[in-house]
Amino acid sequence: MKIAVTGANGYIGAHLVKKCLDFGHSVVAVDLANEYIDKRAEYINADIFNDENLYQKFGSPDVLIHLAWKNGFIHNAPSHLEDLYAHYKFVTDMIDNNIKNVSVLGTMHEVGYHVGAIDENTPCNPLSLYGISKNALRQSLMYYVSNKEVNFHWLRGFYIIGDDMRSNSIFGKIMRKVKAGEKTFPLNSGKIKYDFISLDDLCTQILATSVQGEVNGIINMCSGKPVPLGERVEQFISDNNLDISLEYNAFPDRPYDSPIIYGDASKIKAIIDKSNNNLSICNIDG
Repeated sequence: MKIAVTGANGYIGAHLVKKCLDFGHSVVAVDLANEYIDKRAEYINADIFNDENLYQKFGSPDVLIHLAWKNGFIHNAPSHLEDLYAHYKFVTDMIDNNIKNVSVLGTMHEVGYHVGAIDENTPCNPLSLYGISKNALRQSLMYYVSNKEVNFHWLRGFYIIGDDMRSNSIFGKIMRKVKAGEKTFPLNSGKIKYDFISLDDLCTQILATSVQGEVNGIINMCSGKPVPLGERVEQFISDNNLDISLEYNAFPDRPYDSPIIYGDASKIKAIIDKSNNNLSICNIDG
């Protein structure tokens, strides 16, 4: 299949492009820079908020995976609200050009404070501009596609584990601290339980979801297993033989972090099981 990936030069995007190519798909990698994009992909330098005729410019792809988003780790950046309509306009324009398969990356921060498992019916009360904007985009797009012939997937992301220096996650920050020669890393209590997923597993889940049309709507990109933050970070330090230790209670837990929050993995498990570990055979009906 021909897959267009926006944000293709980003941390997730570059890995996803490679994953798609490795499974035999044709990839149009869309971004304003390309230093991390696999050379096997067709790179297109495009401003998705302002350029016109993007569906045609992308070569009429079968699938759109929209990852592009500014300041994802700065939860109250004004850009989240400022760019909201532009994201909506870009995706709906692609749908209006009859693309049949659309996946958009969401976040568990759409939900806000919640204790326990999150599924597609969990009420959302986001507590940051990032969560508010992602949730508004999800609601508006799901309303828009309600009478359209399109397979729409809202990819609700959780916490990503990766050892890439480019990552803005806690794991990337630890790697940069080690490289700088620092011996301690500040942490909160470390007791909050989150749903962690490796970058490779995340890309597998995104691809498997995006090239099928039987399971649609909100789909958690997750492990389905809550693990205390401190325990998972200690494991990361041990697995990578890092010479650094955690400074617990260096700062308080965030007020919008619940003691335990994780994704219900039933929908993504059904998709992965259906793919039979061979993503190249996941086809779209219609």
